[in-house]
Amino acid sequence: EEFINRIISTLREQLQAVEITAELQGRPKHLYSIYNKIKEQHKQFNEIYDLTGIRVIVSSVKDCYGALGVVHSLWRPIPGRFKDYIAMPKPNMYQSLHTTVVGAENELVEIQIRTWEMHHTAEYGIAAHWRYKEKIKNPRELDEKLAWLRQLLEWQHEYRDPREFMESLKIDLFSDEVFLFTPRGDVINLPKGSSPLDFAYKIHTDIGHRCTGARANGRIVPLDYLLKTGEMVEIITGKQSSPSRDWLKIVKTPQAKNRIRSWFKKERREENIEKGRELLEREFKKLNLDHHLFLKSELLEEVGRKFNLFSAEDVYAMVGYGGVTALQITGRLKEEYTKRYGEEEPPVLETRPAKQDLYPELGVKIQGADNLLLRIARCCSPVPGDKITGFITRGRGVSIHRSGCPNLKHAQVERLIEATWDKGVRVTYPVGVEVRAIDRPNLLAEVVALVSESRVNILAVDGKADKDRIAVIHLTIMVQDRTQLIHITNRIRRIRDVLSVSRYPVGR
Repeated sequence: EEFINRIISTLREQLQAVEITAELQGRPKHLYSIYNKIKEQHKQFNEIYDLTGIRVIVSSVKDCYGALGVVHSLWRPIPGRFKDYIAMPKPNMYQSLHTTVVGAENELVEIQIRTWEMHHTAEYGIAAHWRYKEKIKNPRELDEKLAWLRQLLEWQHEYRDPREFMESLKIDLFSDEVFLFTPRGDVINLPKGSSPLDFAYKIHTDIGHRCTGARANGRIVPLDYLLKTGEMVEIITGKQSSPSRDWLKIVKTPQAKNRIRSWFKKERREENIEKGRELLEREFKKLNLDHHLFLKSELLEEVGRKFNLFSAEDVYAMVGYGGVTALQITGRLKEEYTKRYGEEEPPVLETRPAKQDLYPELGVKIQGADNLLLRIARCCSPVPGDKITGFITRGRGVSIHRSGCPNLKHAQVERLIEATWDKGVRVTYPVGVEVRAIDRPNLLAEVVALVSESRVNILAVDGKADKDRIAVIHLTIMVQDRTQLIHITNRIRRIRDVLSVSRYPVGR
C-alpha cells in the first residue's frame, strides 16, 4: 500500500500540472484473486500484470487520453498490455483505458482510466445509464448503450435450455476479444476463437446466411479459420447460398448460433422434423431400445412442455435444427416412460406369431426348470457363443437376452435367471448386421453376393444413403453361432469402401 500511495501522489501532481482534475484510487490484488487467475487462466505468477492497480476517474473522454499521456510520460508502458475499451467497448458496454507500466521500483502497475459515467457502468451495470438519460440529447446514443441488454432478452427468448443461455452469456461476458477491420475501416470486436462466419453474422444476418467464403488481409481463408486481432476481413457471399448445419460446430458467438438456428427453424421446418425424428431413432438404436415405445405423441408432448413446446412435431423440429441434442430428449423420454409405465420389462421388440418358425427349437436351457415358454429377445438377438441371461416377463414366458444387453441394466434382479445354450441342438438363429460404407454403384450387390457365397440364408435386406454419401445397409441373416457370424462380418469389412460392420437388432 505504501508503494501504491507513492504512485498516486506522483501521478496526482503531474495531472494537476496539466490541469486535469481526477480522483485516484489504488488497491493491491487480493491473494485469492491471484490464485483464481493462475488456476483459471493457466498462468505463472510472473505473468500476472495487475498485482497492484490504480484507477483514474476524470470528467471527460478528452481527459482520459490526456491522463494516459501523462502516465506514459512518467513510467515505461509494457508492449501489448494497452487496451482501448473506450474506442472499442466490450459487448456489455464496459469502457476504460487499460495500461500496464513499470514503476520506479521495477514494480508492475495496471492503471485504468475512465470517466465518471464509465465508472458507474462498470460498478453498477448497464442499467446505470438510466441515471444519465436526461443528459443524453440523442435518443440513438441511448439505444446503442442499451443494445446489449436487448440482445440478452432476445437470447433468453431463443434459448429453451437455461444452462445453454447461461453458457452463452458467460462466453459474451468473460471471453478474451479480437479486434478486426471491415474493408471500410470499421472496427468489429469478437470473442477470441471466432471465425469468418461470426464476423459475417456480426455485420448483418443476411450476409451471414449467404456467406460462401472469406478473405483475411487479402488471403482466402476457410470458414473455420481463427481470426486474429488486426486482420482486415472481407466476406464473400452468393445469392443462392444458405446456412449449413455444420456451421453450428464452427461459430463461437451466441449471436451467430442463434441466427443459424432461427434460419433452420423457420425455413426448413418439414426438413427439421424429419431430421429430428431420424436423430432420435438413431439415438434409441444406439441404446438398443425400441424407438416405437418412446416416440409416442403423449410422451413427446409431455417432454416438449418442459421446453415450452406444444406438439410432438415441435420437439422433432427443435432436435432437427440443433436447439437441443437428441441425447437430451432421449434421456427425458426415458424418464417420462418410467413415470408412466413404472418398473416394467425392458422395452424389447416382440417376436410376431407369424415368425415363430424362426425358432423351431431354441436350444436354450434354463437352470432348474423345464418346459418353460422361451423366446429370443430381438433387441440384442443372441446366438450360440454369446453369454445369455433369461428375463421372466409378465405372461409371456422367459425372454433370452445377451448378458450385456442395455435393456437388462435397470431390470429387477429377482426377474433375472441363469440360462445357457444347449450344445446338443443345432439350429440357425436370425441376427441383424449393419454395414456403413461410402456409397457407390454395386455396393449393395457386392455385400449380398458375399453373404450368399458364405451359404447363409438372407431373410431381409434394406439400405439407404444420406446426403454425405454414407450408405447404411441392414441385413437379417440366419447363422448357427457367433463364430460363423464373426467370419461373415470380417469378410464384409474387406469389401472396398466399407467403413464399419456391427450387429443390429432384428426387425428394426
